[in-house]
Amino acid sequence: MQNMKLNETPVRTSRNFNINNIKLENIEILNEIKEFKNVEIISKNSKVRIENNPNTSLTYGLSEELTKLVNESANQKIKLIIDSKTNNEIQINFDFDEENLALIDSIEILANEDTKGTVIIKYDSEKDIEAFHNGIIKVFAKQNSHINVIVTNFMNTNSNNFMSIENTLEKNADVQYTIVDFGGQNSITNYYSNILGDMADNRLNTIYLGKETQTFDLNYIAELRGKKSNIDIEVQGALKDNAKKHFKGTIDFKKGCKKATGNENENCMLLSKTARSIALPMLLCSEEEVEGNHSSSAGKVGDKELFYIMSRGFNKKEAMKLMVRAKFNKILETIKNAELKEEISKEIDARLD
Repeated sequence: MQNMKLNETPVRTSRNFNINNIKLENIEILNEIKEFKNVEIISKNSKVRIENNPNTSLTYGLSEELTKLVNESANQKIKLIIDSKTNNEIQINFDFDEENLALIDSIEILANEDTKGTVIIKYDSEKDIEAFHNGIIKVFAKQNSHINVIVTNFMNTNSNNFMSIENTLEKNADVQYTIVDFGGQNSITNYYSNILGDMADNRLNTIYLGKETQTFDLNYIAELRGKKSNIDIEVQGALKDNAKKHFKGTIDFKKGCKKATGNENENCMLLSKTARSIALPMLLCSEEEVEGNHSSSAGKVGDKELFYIMSRGFNKKEAMKLMVRAKFNKILETIKNAELKEEISKEIDARLD
């Protein structure tokens, strides 16, 4: 068992906010990391090359300890090289069970110039096991590339999920993420984008749904360096029971990014009196002629809205589901894979029962 301090903010804030990092106690990291066999890669596109020597260096990451664990003990290493001019899809499925309890994965996505691609990465687990996941996802988007990454975390609430994501965007690159974060007793994510190129565009859409005593800690960092570059961060979440969430969003306008734009919005729907939400959106600026906006909100379900829906013949639980789905729908519409979208909808219903 280990005590861990993770997910430091790039700029320190008052200790009273209790959000500069997260401290977790009694986290079990297996001494022996066995081979993880339950992995499936689905690709019908010959323009996607799959190798096993990804780059694992990180600018931020969750912690030096967890980054080192991936560097030294990864039991799944996948590098995707995208050469296609059309938007073909590749899917990677990781399934935890009694024989595959620990996954230490390193995934690199290299999108060459003028290419397009969609990558779906799914993490799922059996209900009663205690699984452990620590992973790194890195995207290198070269000039004029368009990459769509979808990450779904359906792990159970007995498990731990640690994820570090890092992106580098060159000129006119377009990188979109959709993160569906539902699983894990602790689900801790560090997301960093280095937006180097002029007119590069990064969009990050996240939904999270917490229940029981789950803890979510989201640390999203974007540094804009290219002229007329852009970052949009949209986060929609809901918490029930005794679940809690920390959101830290930092948009940093670096010298040289004239006429760059950045927007972040985080909204949390509290479905119980004991759920807790803390948010810290930040804008940093070293350049002129930029535009940055941020907002954050958390609140209970409105009695009037709930009464209106229930007056149409729905019980309270069904009304709650409809209201949560309404919040999530805008983000779910960014997912074009109908089968995956249906699976997410079923997970929402199951976790709200």
